[in-house]
Amino acid sequence: MNDRENSTELPDSDRELLSGTLSGLTARIGTENASEQLLRGGPCPGNLLNTRRGPLFVDLATYCRGPVEFDLAHAPEEVAKHYAGADYGLIHQCRALNWAMFWAWRWRQDDQMPDRARWRVAGLHRVRTALDRCGLG
Repeated sequence: MNDRENSTELPDSDRELLSGTLSGLTARIGTENASEQLLRGGPCPGNLLNTRRGPLFVDLATYCRGPVEFDLAHAPEEVAKHYAGADYGLIHQCRALNWAMFWAWRWRQDDQMPDRARWRVAGLHRVRTALDRCGLG
């Protein structure tokens, strides 16, 4: 987000919102949670193969380490209630971080998303809504 040449159309106030969300929540989630594990970083049925040895994740581009709530934040909200011990506050923080990452990508000069001007505005609204939901708006 700090590379202005790669995101020249992003207004400064929105750049501050995305940059602050990305750095702030990354630090907050990283320091508040000691239990890290290997994560898929965006699990979905298209990234999972059913094998004889059990499920196998593919598409390694977004693998990362962190709390399981980061992966749960990619799923519909009702999924978390099936995961014993899930921290719902942390899930909301991770969801806000996920939205900020996704919408920051939308502001890149080379982004080819159709109707991107409309989606950019909608995305910033989603980030703000997610931040409000976890009390950080």
